[in-house]
Amino acid sequence: MGEQHGEQRLEPMPGDWQRALAVVAHPDDLEYGAAAAVAEWTAQGKEIAYVLATRGEAGIDNLPPVECARVREAEQRASAAAVGVTDLEFLDHPDGVIEEGPALRADIARALRRWRPELVITANHHETWGSGPGAWRNTPDHRAVGRAALDAIGDAGNRWIFADQLEEDGLMPWSGVRWAAVAASPYVTHAQAVGEEAVAAALASLNEHRAYISALTDEDPQAYARTIVTGGLEMYGARFGGGNAVGFELVPFS
Repeated sequence: MGEQHGEQRLEPMPGDWQRALAVVAHPDDLEYGAAAAVAEWTAQGKEIAYVLATRGEAGIDNLPPVECARVREAEQRASAAAVGVTDLEFLDHPDGVIEEGPALRADIARALRRWRPELVITANHHETWGSGPGAWRNTPDHRAVGRAALDAIGDAGNRWIFADQLEEDGLMPWSGVRWAAVAASPYVTHAQAVGEEAVAAALASLNEHRAYISALTDEDPQAYARTIVTGGLEMYGARFGGGNAVGFELVPFS
């Protein structure tokens, strides 16, 4: 019999690419592990931009949405800078009630046509966070944005879909996406090894989300960040020959 799914050795992430676009729902979605891979890649000279569907304005119970959006945008910009990313775009879809459909796909397709990446990074779009019994249910925002990001890859390459972007924005179709990498997926297939500097950058990146983490837990924010980030890196590293690694479900595109 073969290995159980959760014990399968992970394949290495492809490295023959230069530009990536990360598309997620909220500030902090990339910082629970994927940011370590981003730090590793930007240190290699790869170009990565972030697109966030919302500003996370519904994420802190005791902070009104307008103020929360301001705080979380600032935290996300500082967080991205910690891993070498300075190009960010907020699409201003409503936090908590993102609608999956043509409007969201159009916004993501526009970003793809503008940035022209070879790799798209997104977060778990599956129904649950794990694949076994009792797995926690994923949130609607994550599911909607992850699925829309995968759909928009095809949209971006078709000149007859969202054709107004070509006419009004002067963009061109983009069919150059070769893979999508889904972070925090229950169905991880590949991994990116990360060194000590990338781990430190990822911890600094998550620690920039001070207001949000403080609302999540009574634990010391830095201790919380270290537990979350290093636990995942060690888990995937054990399936990738040791050390630290970020796990992804790799989806190929032509």
